[in-house]
Amino acid sequence: MKRRAEATALQGTKRRRDDSSSDDESELSRQDSSQNDSLSDQEQQRPGFSMSSMSSFDAADADTPTQAASKFSMYNSVSQKLMAKMGFREGEGLGKFGQGRKEIVEASTQRGRRGLGLTLQGFQGELNVDWRDEPEPSAVEKVDWFPECTTETPDADELRDWMTLGDRKLKIEDETEFCTEALLHTLLRCKSVFDDLEGEEMRRARTRSNPYETIRGGIFLNRAAMKMANIDHCFDYMFTNPKDSQGKPLTKDREGELLYFGDVCAGPGGFSEYILWKRRWHAKGFGMTLKGPCDFKLEDFYAAPSELFEPYYGEGGVDGDGDITRPENMTAFRNFVLESTERRGLHFLMADGGFSVEGQENIQEILSKQLLLCQFLTAISTLRTGGHFVCKTFDLFTPFSVGLVYLVYLCFDRISLFKPVTSRPANSERYIVCRGLKPGSDAVREYMFRVNLKLNQLRNTDRDVTEVVPLSIIKEDTDFYQFMVNSNERLCVVQIKALAKIHAFVVEPTLSEPKQADIRKECLKLWGVPDKARVTPASSDPRSKFYELVKNSDVESLQCKLTPLNSTTLEKLRHILDHRCIVGGGEQIFLLALGKSQKYTWDGKMPVRWRKLENFKLELPRDTLLSVEIVQELKGEGKAQRRINAVHVMDALIINGTDVRDQHFNQRIQMAEKFVKAVAKPSRPDMNPIRVKEVYRLEEMEKIFVRLEMKVTKSSGGVPRLSYTGRDDRHFLPTGLYIIKTVNEPWTMAYSKNSKMKFFYNKITKESTYEMPTNSAAPFHVCHSERLFWAWVDGVIVHDSQTRVDPEKLSKDDVLSFIHQNYQP
Repeated sequence: MKRRAEATALQGTKRRRDDSSSDDESELSRQDSSQNDSLSDQEQQRPGFSMSSMSSFDAADADTPTQAASKFSMYNSVSQKLMAKMGFREGEGLGKFGQGRKEIVEASTQRGRRGLGLTLQGFQGELNVDWRDEPEPSAVEKVDWFPECTTETPDADELRDWMTLGDRKLKIEDETEFCTEALLHTLLRCKSVFDDLEGEEMRRARTRSNPYETIRGGIFLNRAAMKMANIDHCFDYMFTNPKDSQGKPLTKDREGELLYFGDVCAGPGGFSEYILWKRRWHAKGFGMTLKGPCDFKLEDFYAAPSELFEPYYGEGGVDGDGDITRPENMTAFRNFVLESTERRGLHFLMADGGFSVEGQENIQEILSKQLLLCQFLTAISTLRTGGHFVCKTFDLFTPFSVGLVYLVYLCFDRISLFKPVTSRPANSERYIVCRGLKPGSDAVREYMFRVNLKLNQLRNTDRDVTEVVPLSIIKEDTDFYQFMVNSNERLCVVQIKALAKIHAFVVEPTLSEPKQADIRKECLKLWGVPDKARVTPASSDPRSKFYELVKNSDVESLQCKLTPLNSTTLEKLRHILDHRCIVGGGEQIFLLALGKSQKYTWDGKMPVRWRKLENFKLELPRDTLLSVEIVQELKGEGKAQRRINAVHVMDALIINGTDVRDQHFNQRIQMAEKFVKAVAKPSRPDMNPIRVKEVYRLEEMEKIFVRLEMKVTKSSGGVPRLSYTGRDDRHFLPTGLYIIKTVNEPWTMAYSKNSKMKFFYNKITKESTYEMPTNSAAPFHVCHSERLFWAWVDGVIVHDSQTRVDPEKLSKDDVLSFIHQNYQP
């Protein structure tokens, strides 16, 4: 009886809801069957079903054909027979005594996990917005630039009076200077409709309604990375391949300059993962974001080498808090970037700041105003002249926000407000893209810095900065003003229709976007991103990885067999211009990197055995194979002397998967220097340094001896020892000189006294040419196997203070004399 009472009570509740519901809601209740399974389960557990014979069903069927046709024609014959087996008869209830309900159980009107019978007032009604005339989804997007700014960048005197203070306001409804009142209020009404809707229902409808939804993050760690791929393509790769005004690339992969970029307010780092996936070791990133749960997650960079990215958190470096609104953090980050880029600044900066505004979505623009200001300020502070900027913004209705846009409009060659297809159409997100920072923007930078100071002063008060550019000045620039209004209204229309579409997809669960899969494929193909799932990089043992990288070439040619330089082998140096010199400071070995701190060494002796490099703090990208020395570097003298083990790169074979073994030795060294700059972490003094050996021409050997001096070391018992001081002002105890042949047989280099130029000569064909022949560059295995080593042991004089001479060994004067005899320019 208890079950029966519950069923009766539930039936009464259902009927009351049906009576009070609108026609639309009734229609919705019939379509939503989310709870039907559970209700059926309850009905099937009832005891005491009366199993009638099949003949009784036939009789009933014959007696009441009209009723069956009218009430139960929706059920097929199989269903009707099953009902008959359970004792069902038209007009009678189920159960032993026919005490069960006689009416068909209605479809559930329950939506999501809200309480039974709840009706969301206002949601079931129409929004009166026609969303069905939206354009056909396409992978091709159009970029609209603001008109070119012809106004001069204001100076400090002019900017002094631009800041306006006023009462703090937390409403957006009256911000109609840059959008019509009708559009703004329609947008706010469409947003408010979803206030009482359960989040999961909203997300499901949004996923079904957006034709671009299934693009997601792809091979990257999140959607932000794919947004950057989308934006980069639409703006002609101005970020991953920036060009000058003549259309020439500002950086070249084969040359020494890195692509320097910044990424602020950007944890977990999707933007940077895309850039590093595209450019790999030819780029170096600097990032600042809030410490904590939203920090960079470099360990999740599966598609790109995160070792080329250096987080920095403002004041305190790696120990800072990363709060971009703190002036001291801004200044520290700017100084760090300039010091790390030879005072030139970044090629571009990306900013993706945002925070949860749950329950206050309509005033997201107001709540984010200081964050937006500080991102703009960071760009102007860290970019080099000609640098680019991309930053996420939200609604741009207030004079404060539009004033910020106007300031960057004054400082850059061109700007655009762009909503990529990877940005969900129903949200207010859009990106400001700025191309080419103009020279002379210091006054604007200092002004924005002052505005941020004022915002910090007014925090937790009733006063606020309401304008950063007087409204009259913005309106006087009619080209800018009209474009700004048009952009706002166009994006408003897009957002309103998208919200109306989601509303329709909530009301009608059977609606779906049929082209999601096709659009995803089209977009990824257009952007050059593989249509693959994100997978954790496969781990491998060093031996297997080594053979994979060298492609099973002649490993024996990599053995470290050095030819000693003596009076007999000195003759090998007769062609002076064919050789380069490197000062040694330890044993030459091979270093293999498998990513992060996974580093292995091999001493170059057969058989090949790789050993993990222990107690060495250094992160290198995977698939890297270098010829190096582990050198103990010294700084200072006497008791204050500090020692640290460093990696000195002598040559490169594979750099982050790029095989460089067949490049010219000079090119390999240049690439190694570029690579080392990219992986260096100047903010991490706890890490072991990595440097590239200084390379000298053989004919310039005297420059080496100038860098040699006698210094007292901690372990020398007060006796000065021979030291070599490098470019970085650190010195080490040299063991000798490597002499490397860099010209491949049968070519050699010589000097023409007539033309006063160097030329190449083929010893077999007798051909001469000033242009370097393609087959004249000695590949790595030739350079490595034909090395000579001049050991600076006891009895070899290379410094004036040394007196003990071993006549059996070559000293400085012997080698210099040989060089002068064979090379006289």
